[in-house]
Amino acid sequence: MLWSDPENEPPEELRKTQDMLRRLGFLMALAMLLAMIVLGFGCGAPIP
Repeated sequence: MLWSDPENEPPEELRKTQDMLRRLGFLMALAMLLAMIVLGFGCGAPIP
């Protein structure tokens, strides 16, 4: 790799979008987990 090679960094807007999607994915996973717990308690399923 040469010193004159351009840096392989995404532009600022793309980085912001990736951060937002990462946070959105985390929140979606958390919401799904919470929904499963609530539905599990709501159906009266026994908890081992």
